[in-house]
Amino acid sequence: MEEIIKQFPNLTDNQLVQFQKLEALYHDWNAKINVISRKDIDELYTKHVLHSLAIAKVQPFEPGTYILDVGTGGGFPGIPLAILFPETRFYLIDVIAKKIKVVQAVADGLGLKNVKAEQMRAENAKGDYDFIVSRAVTNMPDFYGWIKDKIKKQNKHTLHNGILYLKGGDLTEELKDFPKATEYSIADFFSDPFFETKKVVHLPLQFKP
Repeated sequence: MEEIIKQFPNLTDNQLVQFQKLEALYHDWNAKINVISRKDIDELYTKHVLHSLAIAKVQPFEPGTYILDVGTGGGFPGIPLAILFPETRFYLIDVIAKKIKVVQAVADGLGLKNVKAEQMRAENAKGDYDFIVSRAVTNMPDFYGWIKDKIKKQNKHTLHNGILYLKGGDLTEELKDFPKATEYSIADFFSDPFFETKKVVHLPLQFKP
């Protein structure tokens, strides 16, 4: 929590309470339905919450933005971003029903009105979005194939509408067919050694009618 407060000093009292509640909610649900590895649950704020919020360092979301979180798992990066951007709409999807159950319960427990969670394959998701976010759910070529036709035409952010992807390691091979992709090193924002090889990848996508 200390690092979140340091990195995002303008949080409201309500947002602080919501971030603080995450630990108890995830510990409780993880004991029933294992959505976070046992070794990671004790480092929830670094390995899951702060990691998710790295996207906000690359591109803060404007009010009225629509975000699709594909393969959200236990709700990352969608839930932390939904706390940070209460006027942005988040649609969190995953193919595994028990994970979506946890996501919805956490969103309800936090009183998040800007989150919708649903069991669904990415290819079947309806609607157009400003950005599509995800955390290492698959390789970029496959991911691109799932969501390439789901991008809004009108752009209102510094970065062009498209994918914001959390991924680690050397991505040279994976991104070789995407010359417009930009890698942002999370270590430039957060000092914890966990982030040394972690990146946010932005891939702008053209609207396809």
